[in-house]
Amino acid sequence: MNDIIELMLAHRSIRTYTDEPVPTEDIHAAVEAGQKAATSSNIQTYSIVHVTDAAMREALVSISGGQEKVLDCGAFFVLCADMRRHALLAERCGVPCEENVESFLLSVIDTALFAQNMALAFESMGWGTCYIGGIRNDLQAVQDLLHLPHRVSPLFGMTVGRPAEDPWPRPRFPISMVLQENGVMSDADVLAGCDAYDELMKDYYLKRGASGRTWCGQMERFYEQPKRPHLQAFFESKGIRWR
Repeated sequence: MNDIIELMLAHRSIRTYTDEPVPTEDIHAAVEAGQKAATSSNIQTYSIVHVTDAAMREALVSISGGQEKVLDCGAFFVLCADMRRHALLAERCGVPCEENVESFLLSVIDTALFAQNMALAFESMGWGTCYIGGIRNDLQAVQDLLHLPHRVSPLFGMTVGRPAEDPWPRPRFPISMVLQENGVMSDADVLAGCDAYDELMKDYYLKRGASGRTWCGQMERFYEQPKRPHLQAFFESKGIRWR
């Protein structure tokens, strides 16, 4: 064990913040740390928008389903997959810049790795963070609000601020459920592992005042219907081709 691992193991999503702003120097330090994440072939296909305008933040609260922490946090960011600079380079050189599933995956992976490095850096400085997938409720509205150009695609948001809560850490699967050797476990073992995890989560749900709730039941409801089916058309409008 070392300080970095202890910091990572202590992670919790923070959803309630004080009104303390995040200093510019802390933001720059966290972004620079984010840039040190791995990036495929050094393509660096990400951009981050620091949203400081209060009206824009209020609009993003609505887009994200009423998540008031988007407005209340010390800093809010929208993280984007960004292929624009590569397209501009290709246009200048007179060569095509085609996007397909692979290039889209690279952009998403790059952005996620960057964001997680950035979040860890913020947490090392005592700030709390929370990812906001709710902006995908209406990415067209996010694009219009932030005036994002073609080939710059918003993916998710991130709140950052001084924690005003001390939530219980949420248990994860035991290592045996995710670390497997030379293959993966049988379907029966997966289901048995999920049932065992439900037992582990009972205490967590009880502490949160959600007695009787189960992780398996939550997942069953989560995947009953497709999520945000409009996203395919949005990303196609940004130049992605599923081939």
